[in-house]
Amino acid sequence: MGNGDTRVRGIAARAGGWSARHRWAAVGIWVLFVVLAMGLGSAAGTVELKESDQLSGETGRASAIAEEAGIDEPAGESVLVQGRDASIKATGAEFRAAVDAVIEAVEGTGKATDVTSPYDTDSVSKDGRSALVQFDMRGDAETAGERVEPVLKAVAQVQKDHEALRIEEIGGASMNKTFDDAFGDDFQQAEFSAVPVALGILLVAFGALVAALVPVLLAITAIVATMGLMMIVSHIQPMDDTSSSVMLLVGLAVGVDYCLFYLRREREERAAGRDPETALRIAAATSGRAIIVSGVTVCVAMAGMLFTGIATFKAMGLASLMVVAVAMVGSVTVLPAVLSLLGKRVETGRIPFLHPDKRRKNRGGSGNAAGNDSRFWTSVLRVVLAKPAVSLVVAAGALLAIAAPALGMKTQNLTLDQEFGDSLPIVATYDRVNEAFPGGSDPAEVVVKAKDINSAEVKAALADFRAQAVSSGASRGPVDVKVHDAQNIAFVYVPLVGGSDLDKAEKSLGIIRDEVRPATLGKVDGVEAPVTGQVAGSKDFNDQLVSAVVPVFAFVVAFAFLLMLLSFRSLTIAVTSIVLNLLSVGAAYGILVAVFQHGWGASLVGAEGVGAIVTWLPLFLFVILFGLSMDYHVFVVSRIREARLRGLTTRDAIQHGVVTTAGVITSAAVIMVAVFAIFGTLSMQSMKQMGVGLAAAVLIDATIIRGVLLPAVMSLLGERNWYFPKWLNRLPDLSHDESPEALSTPQQPPHQPPAVEGQRVGV
Repeated sequence: MGNGDTRVRGIAARAGGWSARHRWAAVGIWVLFVVLAMGLGSAAGTVELKESDQLSGETGRASAIAEEAGIDEPAGESVLVQGRDASIKATGAEFRAAVDAVIEAVEGTGKATDVTSPYDTDSVSKDGRSALVQFDMRGDAETAGERVEPVLKAVAQVQKDHEALRIEEIGGASMNKTFDDAFGDDFQQAEFSAVPVALGILLVAFGALVAALVPVLLAITAIVATMGLMMIVSHIQPMDDTSSSVMLLVGLAVGVDYCLFYLRREREERAAGRDPETALRIAAATSGRAIIVSGVTVCVAMAGMLFTGIATFKAMGLASLMVVAVAMVGSVTVLPAVLSLLGKRVETGRIPFLHPDKRRKNRGGSGNAAGNDSRFWTSVLRVVLAKPAVSLVVAAGALLAIAAPALGMKTQNLTLDQEFGDSLPIVATYDRVNEAFPGGSDPAEVVVKAKDINSAEVKAALADFRAQAVSSGASRGPVDVKVHDAQNIAFVYVPLVGGSDLDKAEKSLGIIRDEVRPATLGKVDGVEAPVTGQVAGSKDFNDQLVSAVVPVFAFVVAFAFLLMLLSFRSLTIAVTSIVLNLLSVGAAYGILVAVFQHGWGASLVGAEGVGAIVTWLPLFLFVILFGLSMDYHVFVVSRIREARLRGLTTRDAIQHGVVTTAGVITSAAVIMVAVFAIFGTLSMQSMKQMGVGLAAAVLIDATIIRGVLLPAVMSLLGERNWYFPKWLNRLPDLSHDESPEALSTPQQPPHQPPAVEGQRVGV
């Protein structure tokens, strides 16, 4: 095969060689795998995450009690009737007429049940100018948003007849409908636009249509196969829409990146004069190996989400892990087969002025054979390698300064006004309800389970609870009780003082849980009374997430360190890899806090007034970024080590490794930044934060970290980069490095770098 008959070591090299020799079989197996995965997944169906699966602590227990009893809580709605002028009171004739009109209009739709008058439930504000007409939507709460429109129209008609009053509806169903109408296609459009954006960037990077299409098509097939696998796995670990979206995001990023690394190396070797078979063999043994090391490291990082114990995170972790594994396998199996089939036809559809051959000619023939060097990065490296200590201090100092705001990070589940700002009228309604009835739009909910819910003892405890909830200062009322006699369960709704201010509302929640409940319901034997609701859910989720931070961080860092140690047989490289990745993540945190919490430059991304980072994002970003950062790091260090094994000095190897990978890493980073930035344009602040955080981190990682800090650190360390203590020699050797010389001319064995004390280089 090719120019020589050298035996190639390593899984990637062997897989690439087999695929190139059996190209139609490799392509056929891949297509069969994708079709079977999707077919079996469609047949199995998807098991969706239930609310009780997603919640933790007391909120999870409350949801489980309701589910076990077979009680499906309906979607509750409220109509705010409020005088536009302070002189208009709820006791006035016009006000009462409006309330009666609302009740009649809502009941007339046939879509509502249990419609209550504020005069019967004491749902009149303290200042007397606001009242709430409350009711439940008929049917399943999950789909209530699809049936609420007639009710909204009926309420709007009443508003037209009473211009002196403000008559507005709010609730779970109306909010879901409003958000679906306004943002329903928002996320989907971002997902669909990611593919053409990636393709456009690849066209610029490769200058040829076929070369650009190959990575995109392989990434799409990997995503399709993973969708099928997710359906099957959902019977063990239920999935949700968030896990699917994260899977698509990660799958597109790594799928395109892995193909990009492989394809650029194969093209580079062909441009250097090697025949297609040898070029493909070199790409398999070098870039293919880097892809496997990177892919396994990313999978390990994604697996860290399984340690949170939170169902949503476990679903995201499994989905991300699977798509990375599928993309990795595809890149080292079917990709070599496709490139072998295409041969030089991979350059079909050349685009004028964009193809590397044209760019080299325009530069007067300068550059390496692959045409992927960078005059910019060559200039940067000249400065970095001339003054590595200064470069290290300046770059590290800048990143630490960027990361500094993260020390004051505040996380919370975003309230409605934080998530959407004032872009929707219903947000203003939400604020008005909370101002008039603190906590009324999202009350705490106590799920009381007893042996006999109608026993005198339980009834007395419920009455005491209602009274003490108000007298304790945790609620201003009204505290409503809804009893389900057949199931011996009661739901107690407690508006919390603090309303949409989660810090104050959590203090009220603490009083209910720690003082009021033990003094009342807690004294009755056999009674369970977990407290749930938005505020309780936010607190329980935060508590569980905080408890998961240490094990997740420890798992990801420890296993990433071990993989780097075994793959590069260097203690120094393993340590510096972890430190640089942590610095990159820290800088991303700092940018998030500066923009979304402190509001520095927030207007540039439409994020004014958020004031906090959404609870799930820091841990999510750590896992995703730590994994994705390894893509670039493994690829650059692999080229540096490969050059060092060929006999170059460490300084020259650094120069060669960084410059020759600059083009592909720039292209990969631009694709990732562009795709992530699309999510930064969405209306929801949580999605903005995710998009901005990911895009900023990848940009920092591909420029300051890989272009300045990495070469500066390696230059200062010199031969110590390859330090591997003798006592570690008994560890497994995963370093299957192959140099182009070894693969193309077997009579020229690769040079080994000079040994240092305790060093062992695995080849």
